[in-house]
Amino acid sequence: MTSHLRIACSRHNLQQVRDFVRSFLMAGHRNDVIVNQVVLAVDEVVANFIIHANGEDANQFLDLMLALTEHRLDIEIEDQGHTIFIPSSVAPNPDMREYIRQGRRGGMGMALVSRIMDQVEFFERDAHTVCHLSKTLG
Repeated sequence: MTSHLRIACSRHNLQQVRDFVRSFLMAGHRNDVIVNQVVLAVDEVVANFIIHANGEDANQFLDLMLALTEHRLDIEIEDQGHTIFIPSSVAPNPDMREYIRQGRRGGMGMALVSRIMDQVEFFERDAHTVCHLSKTLG
């Protein structure tokens, strides 16, 4: 089972992305915990693309592709912009207690994505940035 969605790079489209991922996974009869975790991970990556890679330029687009086999979920998020956005460190593993003690905010999203998904990979394809996420489902 596969599905595709194209959105403009606007925060206003994040709800559409969450609904798209949730509907796709629920059609595959996945449990609510897994569905909510994957929705959160995809939302974080898409938000990073929208905000950091495209400066919320609604003239730019992102393509999302979801593929579900019996036990594996693969997701690709492709940036259609002209700026290559490849984070230097995909998943820092911060000391959460220290992070909270310092009162810091933000910067934890990709660490969370890496904990939820089995594989998180950013790469360049045809002068576009692609994030590939995968998870083995029970």
